[in-house]
Amino acid sequence: MTTITPARRRARLTAGVLAGTALALAAPLAASAHVHVDPADATAGGSTVLTFSSSHGCDASPTTGFTIDIPEGVAGIAPHAQAGWTIERVGADTGVPTHVVFTADAPIESGLLTTVSMQVTFADDLAGEQVAFPVLQECVDGSTAWADIAEEGQDPHDLDAPAPVVTVGDATDEAHGGHGEDAATDEAAADAGDDSALPIALGAGGLALGAAGLAAGLVALRRTRRS
Repeated sequence: MTTITPARRRARLTAGVLAGTALALAAPLAASAHVHVDPADATAGGSTVLTFSSSHGCDASPTTGFTIDIPEGVAGIAPHAQAGWTIERVGADTGVPTHVVFTADAPIESGLLTTVSMQVTFADDLAGEQVAFPVLQECVDGSTAWADIAEEGQDPHDLDAPAPVVTVGDATDEAHGGHGEDAATDEAAADAGDDSALPIALGAGGLALGAAGLAAGLVALRRTRRS
């Protein structure tokens, strides 16, 4: 019979704890291993700055670039110029780009948070839709296509390589530069006009009084000379 000493019991217990901790940490790391988009909500007819981020490479291989597919219904794209990246807008010569390619000047190690961003304008008819932006992450060794889209009723977290998704809400007056803002601007302009008229009126009154005083002085001078 093999005797288990207290030292062995402690060793086994420690090994079990370490294994459990590793599994506990592995689960959230695996769940977070994809390309995020922030914010995940936007407004139809308006412009939103979308930031795509990742903190991992391709199986730990350093990241060299991201190619973001631009879905139909996007009315405008303006990638943000940022140090350390070269940006190419594929198809921009014929209208809205079909792809935006961000290429890193130097490979980015896995484990470092990497972000690229662009201003996106959503068309009015995308209201109520979930719009996917598939991303191809390229690395020194290999690449990962974050392009899986959940079917109706499917949990996106069950996907191996989910695409970043933005939920587009209904259009608002603010998104279209509403009349309320224009009215406030007009009212401010009117107030400014009233205020600017006051010094002009005061100046005109001063000139009139000055002219009257000058005339009275001339009359008095003439009377003095005659006498």
